Amino acid sequence: MMKLFVAALLASAVQAFAPTAFVSNAVTTRTTATSKSSLQMAAAEELYIDQDRRNLMNLILLGSAGATVGALGIPYILFFLPPGAGGGGGGVSAKNALGDDLFSKPYLSEKKAGDRSLAQGLKGDATYLIVKDDNTLEEYGLNAVCTHLGCVVPWSAPNNKFMCPCHGSQYAPTGAVVRGPAPLPLALAHCNVAEDDKILFSPWTETDFRTGGKGWWN
Repeated sequence: MMKLFVAALLASAVQAFAPTAFVSNAVTTRTTATSKSSLQMAAAEELYIDQDRRNLMNLILLGSAGATVGALGIPYILFFLPPGAGGGGGGVSAKNALGDDLFSKPYLSEKKAGDRSLAQGLKGDATYLIVKDDNTLEEYGLNAVCTHLGCVVPWSAPNNKFMCPCHGSQYAPTGAVVRGPAPLPLALAHCNVAEDDKILFSPWTETDFRTGGKGWWN
């Protein structure tokens, strides 16, 4: 009788503890799975954040590089571009030796007919402004650079021609060669007066009226 009682007591104990162990194991399993899932999500989130950081750094580096290249490259490019237009006529403003714009009325008030005086022209080259007999400006200017070896050719009023002091080349009042060794006439530039009275130079792309051919400077 005692044996039966002990056996029944043991059986009750086993039944009492078995579900608890199962639940405990299940809870442990779920806890482990949840922990693994949380770790995976955290790792994924960290990877996502790291990728965002890398993208942000790439954008910053790209912006810095672009700014540097722009700062260095733009002045380099602008150096090779022709001077900007000045005045309303679409040309480059003629300037005096001080770099000031020249205006037609005050300029002509100080000049006589036949005058040929230097001004700063296209690309900064010394260029002659020519005053006609009616005290207006000629429609062309003459580049003062000798076509032989590049000396600046002065105008000789007593001789009524341009005479190069370097190697003796001579040019007519229109810039045509009258004596070598210069092989080509002085380059031409258009000259006109804008609405605001500024004297403007612009490129001469038409036929050279002195030779009947295309301008050698084009």
